[in-house]
Amino acid sequence: MTVEMFKDKLIKEQIILSDQQLKQFALYAELLIKWNEVMNLTAITALDAIYEKHFYDSILPFIHCQPKGVLCDVGSGAGFPGLVLKIVFPELKVILLEPIKKRVRFLEQVIKELNLEDINVINQRAEQHAQTKREYYDWVTARAVANLAVLVELCVPLVKVNGYFMALKGSNGEEEYRNAKRAIKLVGAKLNSIEKTELSDGSLRFNLLLYKQAMTDRLYPRSYAQIKNRPL
Repeated sequence: MTVEMFKDKLIKEQIILSDQQLKQFALYAELLIKWNEVMNLTAITALDAIYEKHFYDSILPFIHCQPKGVLCDVGSGAGFPGLVLKIVFPELKVILLEPIKKRVRFLEQVIKELNLEDINVINQRAEQHAQTKREYYDWVTARAVANLAVLVELCVPLVKVNGYFMALKGSNGEEEYRNAKRAIKLVGAKLNSIEKTELSDGSLRFNLLLYKQAMTDRLYPRSYAQIKNRPL
């Protein structure tokens, strides 16, 4: 996907990027390629692929449900989708939650060079963050972090009642949802929608939007070792 294709596809979805936003994406891609030479940020390094499989893929789930308020991106990695969403929706307040320090340094550098405001990086795991920011966020997102049954216990406790959790999943998204139904119910959420999309190479994406309908029991989240060994 060329930059022009990226711009045009978003225009068709009524998302109009300014020249400044396009410059921010160009610099973001440049920094990603540069930093990836010395640390493992992504296996996707071709510019066209970065625009489609990182930038466009991060925006796609939010075209028809624009996030508002304060958003927390769990396990942000190289900033997908949280940092991308900040560029597209500049009024959004964003927290990038990332437990690996070298990735934190990268995210901080991108934020600095893109002159982004109201976005911060926190070097914590989700279960640690829930100790101080429980049921705080309007939106929580996660992409390529863990199986959905694990994710909901890590992420939904951070969402305020009447807020949303968006899980960006690959081709196994529907199966993961079937296996996570019990976990979703236990943490006080319910499925709002599943949106199936396809990239130009045929890669399937399932974006699952969960609605937080009740407070999460204080039992959750458990320690990560417990969550991983005995998913809900």
